Parts: sequence; C-alpha cells; structure tokens
Amino acid sequence: MAYILIVEDNEMNRDMLGRRLERRGFEIDFALDGQEGLDKMRERKPDLVLMDMGLPVLDGWQATTQAKEDEGLKDIPIIALTAHALETDRQKALAAGADDFDTKPVDFKRLLEKIESNLNQITSKDAPVCDLFAGSGTVSSWLGKTRKVTAIDIQEY
Repeated sequence: MAYILIVEDNEMNRDMLGRRLERRGFEIDFALDGQEGLDKMRERKPDLVLMDMGLPVLDGWQATTQAKEDEGLKDIPIIALTAHALETDRQKALAAGADDFDTKPVDFKRLLEKIESNLNQITSKDAPVCDLFAGSGTVSSWLGKTRKVTAIDIQEY
C-alpha cells in the first residue's frame, strides 16, 4: 500500500488522519514541522504528502516550494491542508507548488478521493506501455486494488 507522510503540528489532526488512513491500508508517518517534513521526504520518498500550511520552524508554503524545487522530491504529490478556505488561499497553495488543496476541518471522504486521484496519477504516469492490454479480466495495481477490466481502447500517441 502507498506510504503517506502527514506534516501536521496539531496532535488531534495527526491522530485523526493517521488512524483513518491506516484503517484504509496506507502506511503513515508524521512530521511536526516543515523542516522535519522535508527531511523525512528526502529520507524515505513518500508516495504522497499531506502538508499543513500553518507550521512552525518552516511553514507549509515554504516547505512545499522547497520540495518542488528539489530534483529528488519534485514529483512527490503534495496536498495542501489549511483552515483558510478562500479561493486566494487555494491559489497561493498551488502557486507554492502543491498538487492539490483541501480545507480543515477535513471532510475525510473528499480528502480520500483527492489522495486516491493523486496516487492514480502517479501510477498512470509511470506505467510502462507494455502493461496496457485489451480484453477482459482483472488487473492489480501496486496500490493493492483489483479492478475488473472489460476493454481498453489503446490509441496511438
């Protein structure tokens, strides 16, 4: 299952997100500030990062920008989490390099959909062409899900 790094200084938010994601089969690790988040990203290269924007030491805006400027980290999807729900906050997070944005308090179903969407973008980007096929059957992804396949339309590109 995918490894998610949660960069969050609020203990209740860490606990709630961590427990709920672990129950869904994700491997979870935590960082308490932006600098620790960057250090853990470099150490272990998570599949996805949930980044609080209002962090001590190095805030989430700066940590996200630094991660996206780092050749070894730039392809790791980062979902910005913030209590600021204005469109300008969303634009600021995306401008800092976040791949997606969600607000607090967290709507877990919506956040889970964003997590899965960002993880699926990784697998579709990295999928070798030889793995494509047409026909019927099942296919298992590295995310641990089995999907029924009835047909795939392969187009030239």
